[in-house]
Amino acid sequence: MAHASHKPSPADDPGPTTYLVEHYWPGITAETFLSAAKRVKTTAEAMARDGTPIRWLHSTMVPADEAAFCVFAAASADLIEQLYARAGVRFERIVAALEVGWPRSHT
Repeated sequence: MAHASHKPSPADDPGPTTYLVEHYWPGITAETFLSAAKRVKTTAEAMARDGTPIRWLHSTMVPADEAAFCVFAAASADLIEQLYARAGVRFERIVAALEVGWPRSHT
């Protein structure tokens, strides 16, 4: 039985991918974390205003592990790398991630 080829439609486009950026910073303080998170957030906002498909979602610090994580929605990991270069913030790794948001009534 022959199958018709499926032509992608705009509804098939999954949209931007979510990326998790990992930072491991020995001796990190809340002040250092907040400064870096603000720089990547404002850089993402500036890039988005210029038409780059990128959006900062949130940042988290784990003091016990001397680690921080930032999450973005973007068209590619390359855009995240460009963002970090512009913001002047170092990172260890960028990985595609799955984010799940539950309504507050389900927590």
